[in-house]
Amino acid sequence: MDRVSNLPDEVLCHILSFLTTKEAALTSILAKRWRNLLAFVPSLTIDDSVFLHPEEAKQNRQDIIQSFMNFVDRVLALQCNSPLKKFSLKSFTVDDTDRVDGWISNALARGVSDLDLKIIIRSDKWNFYPMSPKCFECSTLVKLSIGCGVDVTLAAGRIFLPMLKTLVLVWVKVCPNEFETLLHALPSLEKLVLLRVIWKGRDVIVSSASVKTLIVNLGFWLNTLSFDTPSLVHFDYSGSAAWDYPVVNMGNLVDTQIDFYLSQLHIKLLGAPGNDEDALPYSNAWKLFHGIRNVSHLSLFPDALEVLSMCSESLPVFNNLNSLAIRSDKDRRWQAMPALLRNCPHLETLVIQGLVHHVTDKCGDVCDCISREDKGLSLKVCPVKVMEIYGFRGTMKEMAMIKHFLDYFPCLKEMEVYAEENNNPTQLGGNQRVLEMFKLYNKLSSCNVQLFI
Repeated sequence: MDRVSNLPDEVLCHILSFLTTKEAALTSILAKRWRNLLAFVPSLTIDDSVFLHPEEAKQNRQDIIQSFMNFVDRVLALQCNSPLKKFSLKSFTVDDTDRVDGWISNALARGVSDLDLKIIIRSDKWNFYPMSPKCFECSTLVKLSIGCGVDVTLAAGRIFLPMLKTLVLVWVKVCPNEFETLLHALPSLEKLVLLRVIWKGRDVIVSSASVKTLIVNLGFWLNTLSFDTPSLVHFDYSGSAAWDYPVVNMGNLVDTQIDFYLSQLHIKLLGAPGNDEDALPYSNAWKLFHGIRNVSHLSLFPDALEVLSMCSESLPVFNNLNSLAIRSDKDRRWQAMPALLRNCPHLETLVIQGLVHHVTDKCGDVCDCISREDKGLSLKVCPVKVMEIYGFRGTMKEMAMIKHFLDYFPCLKEMEVYAEENNNPTQLGGNQRVLEMFKLYNKLSSCNVQLFI
């Protein structure tokens, strides 16, 4: 007995909405019961790579491309004016922009709430798809995602997206002035994602009174990058830096992740003695850190630590910070760690992914790599109570670092050490010397030390 076919139409259409539109259309040959269901599926996922089979080079055949366009036309005609919740279009082969405009207009006219567009115009020259301003005139849109080769051109006075809560821009061309106008016209915006946006100008302002989550991956250098986002709660920044951050207004931040990208040339410049820091592209990064000083949870990647090393003297006091996560790398230094820990007066949890780092005489007293008279001074003023260490390999150098933390963190109560995932658990567990040292640490310290293999 076919129990699935006996389900109500609404349930079957909901199930079909999780398939690509091509797969949903193929179900019409199963039985009469399925023949007309596609007309009422509330979610369309149209992907020309699924239809054209690029592994068979069908994307180069004009007759196949024409067949794909005809298929989309038939599906939209079949559905007529039935309500549409989500419309996802991924097209890297169609060169008929009027046809593409018509598909998008059809979705907008049917009250779509989730619109996802990834469009590259097929031509001899590299052309971005000129997005129709109609996409920014829709009273039902809640989520708008635009990516892959789209030129976002906005018409002044024609932005009407009162319900939009999520805006995602990925590798699209945008004019900074038009972008600022767009954000001011989005009263309900809560989440903004900007990934490798190709800015048409070098001065960008991200200004929104309502946005709570901001994810930025900067693929190109900017002269200035400002953030006027007073309601921001979650901030994720990665990629290149701007030469300057004139405004960073993020007074309500809860968690932040910073992952700068440093080339080998940047690393060389940062490490060069007597270098003029004002000439370096990251010399004003301290302004960004001043803007996030109210954050409660902060995660820093290796290159972010490198950038902090050149602005340690300008580092703000993180009065609200109670959780700090650091990711280490064998080629990156810990020179910013002493100032960072000293400027976290209420830090309770410290998470370190990997203890191995590039050792210099400026690592300060945080690590035990170089003998010094002021050993552990920065640790002594840090109130951290819980430490989590990941990527442990069981080396004696790591063991010495762990003992250093146990000796000099005065308030430390719990330390959890997790073995490296790629490490052989049997080999590490069989290292009697490592296990004995952990037992000894527990006896000699008031801190509870646990090793997880």
